[in-house]
Amino acid sequence: MDPTLAAVLGGVIGAALALLSLGAMVLSERAQRKIPETSEPIVPTGVATVLSVLRSSAVVMGPEDQVLQASAPAHVLGIVRGERLVVDDILTMVRQVRRDGEIRQQELEIVRGRLGATQYVSARVAPLGSQLVLVLVEDRTRERRLDAIRRDFTVNVSHELKTPVGALILLADAVSEASDDPEAVQRFSDRMRIEASRLSRLVKEIIELSRLQGDDPLENPGPVDINAVIETAVDRCQIDAEDRDIKLVVKTEPELEVLGSEDQLAMAIGNLVENAINYSPDGTRIAVAAHPIGDLVEVTVSDQGVGIPSSDLERIFERFYRVDRARSRETGGTGLGLSIVKHIASIHGGDVRVWSVEGQGSTFTVRLPLRFDPAPGQTVSSSQEEPAAHLPPTPVGQITKETAS
Repeated sequence: MDPTLAAVLGGVIGAALALLSLGAMVLSERAQRKIPETSEPIVPTGVATVLSVLRSSAVVMGPEDQVLQASAPAHVLGIVRGERLVVDDILTMVRQVRRDGEIRQQELEIVRGRLGATQYVSARVAPLGSQLVLVLVEDRTRERRLDAIRRDFTVNVSHELKTPVGALILLADAVSEASDDPEAVQRFSDRMRIEASRLSRLVKEIIELSRLQGDDPLENPGPVDINAVIETAVDRCQIDAEDRDIKLVVKTEPELEVLGSEDQLAMAIGNLVENAINYSPDGTRIAVAAHPIGDLVEVTVSDQGVGIPSSDLERIFERFYRVDRARSRETGGTGLGLSIVKHIASIHGGDVRVWSVEGQGSTFTVRLPLRFDPAPGQTVSSSQEEPAAHLPPTPVGQITKETAS
């Protein structure tokens, strides 16, 4: 073969081998880049479905601390923003689990917002595969608050019970020492009856409030005539009002029915009327009115009493809270009456509100859904006007004792 031709053929063959080698290298690199994608997906199949049905806040973290998957509760709770886990303590747990593969659980306090509201959470972090980490967070804030309320309730009950019990012990000793003085014995025994009555009432209201706070549904709710409820409540307080020359005036409208318990509603309205009597000067008037507003009935109790300071308005429905403790001791108030009213209104699907100005009096308004049976083919309109949050006191001079027709 000609040497020149042999050299040309050798060059062509060398170039072809070089091209084949280069192509093999490119294919090898592409294959290597595809191996991680086919061997293990970023988020295992089905994880997103599982996260969507969990009640806990769930987050799947990637190898670079990025959020790969997060459930809706995690966004609502505020631990995830975009692709970041924003709670440093939980992020520290994630890195520790990724490093040693040990499952970790911890109770944490998270301060949120500019107001510094504290949330109490329980965080559990566990490895998910070779590179991923699963974070589960339970919001324990409500449980912590309930525990605090129970502790406060226990402390308050203990304190409130000590007062009448201690008074009874002292009075019993005084009666024993004054056994030869009939007038002193009579005076001490009268006081013992007052303290015993206060103790009995306190225990009764504690039991009633505990039962109402159980969030149990009403047993056998039935139609309740609001006019009958008001009549029962007013009759219960009539003697106390007459003793202080306080006039109770009532104005209602016919056919005001709600669904619930007549006894509980009579207790709620009776507590409001009794409070109005206790905090009103002698010779004044107390107005009790009921009227429909849209699909609600509003029962208002207005007095011309001492009023409530604006700083106390948001707390008067708390258990054992008293605006004037000296007056409560005189009247035998337990500080539970308004709390009972609030819970009775709540379990009947309503609420209670207050308007008050010091020196001008107060108006308490209980709003309850009306019982309404639509005629065949009739629908209930939902376009009724929402009642005002705080109502001015009813002008008692315009109220009569007769039921409006």
